[in-house]
Amino acid sequence: MTENPQASAPRITVLPVQPGDPPFRVVEIDGEVIGSATATTDVLIAAATAGIPVHDLDDPAAVRWVGGGKLSWKPH
Repeated sequence: MTENPQASAPRITVLPVQPGDPPFRVVEIDGEVIGSATATTDVLIAAATAGIPVHDLDDPAAVRWVGGGKLSWKPH
């Protein structure tokens, strides 16, 4: 039996901070861009809208943070 590496991948991916007014991060769910977020609450709202329960934003099985964690919201 072969394991599917995608099976354990989180459904939510938050990409690096983009410059803007305000700065934002693109959010993907199941590999599809669903919008942008300017704070962690936006990520939680997107997840809830998609019917995905997120109990811990630090759980790598729940959310993949690219280019910084949940507290990174300013461009470097």
